[in-house]
Amino acid sequence: MRKQTGFHRLCAAFAVVAAVLCLSAPASARRLDPTNPNDAILLEQKLTCSLKQGEVIVYWWQGAGYSRVPGERDRHLFNVEGMNIRHCSNHEDAQRGHGFRSVSREILLYKDPQTNEILRTWANPWTGETVNVVHVANDPVNMRAPIYARAADGKPFVFKATFAGDRVWTTGEAPLFYKNPLAGDYQEFVGNDYHAMEALNAYTLRDDLLDGSRAKLRTYTLSWARFSEWLPWMKMGGRTGMMIFSTVGGRVENFAALPASIRNEIQQNYPAYAAPPPLDDARPNETTWTYVKKIVDAERAKSRGNSSGKE
Repeated sequence: MRKQTGFHRLCAAFAVVAAVLCLSAPASARRLDPTNPNDAILLEQKLTCSLKQGEVIVYWWQGAGYSRVPGERDRHLFNVEGMNIRHCSNHEDAQRGHGFRSVSREILLYKDPQTNEILRTWANPWTGETVNVVHVANDPVNMRAPIYARAADGKPFVFKATFAGDRVWTTGEAPLFYKNPLAGDYQEFVGNDYHAMEALNAYTLRDDLLDGSRAKLRTYTLSWARFSEWLPWMKMGGRTGMMIFSTVGGRVENFAALPASIRNEIQQNYPAYAAPPPLDDARPNETTWTYVKKIVDAERAKSRGNSSGKE
């Protein structure tokens, strides 16, 4: 057998390293095929975050919130501005193939509809009460578990999108109906479960999305709408009516690229939201209702403590 030279040994070692890198990296130079479940999961990951594990992706959006009450005109109650900061972990399974999981934090600020200034208090036009505004500060907003090219039962992942010319868009609705965290133990008898609908549309470029050599998208536009009950901090009680939110936005390059209006607020009052949670974050997800419940419980506990200290 011919003796290996140092050059041959180096080439062999390089080949092994290259093979390992190919197995561990989901991206490739080829064009991804949406009908192939192994590629479909990569397309879903690109739309969600990045194929590169730990690469931070930042979303930003703005719009307005309206009231709808039977028998009266809709009222423009708030302007809104929001952001989500996230990254993804890559997962490999011998049977299910490539998978990923996203972890994130999310902010939504309520603003004066005339001045666009961030609201600290709000005068409720129906009750006459001035209440403290509780902005959305959901930490975390995570995928509960990774999703893979194949489900546990072997069913292949399907990439649901519309391809039209050089554009691609996805549409998704989330009908929400669950026990309100602020409700009592007898909610099934009196109703008032949390009932809402969220709708998210996303748009990008076909060539950018299908390019397997690109870990993240260069262009991403979104629209988000929510139809929900009154916000809990509005203290509307059982009054008839609902909220309608309509927004538009997209991805920005990084946290520093956010508009100063929301970036400054985060740096001053929500500093943890300048980065996503750790990739292995296992905490339960936060919602507007669970977040407000924590604030109300803390205020009540403080009030009880002050009362007990009085002579």
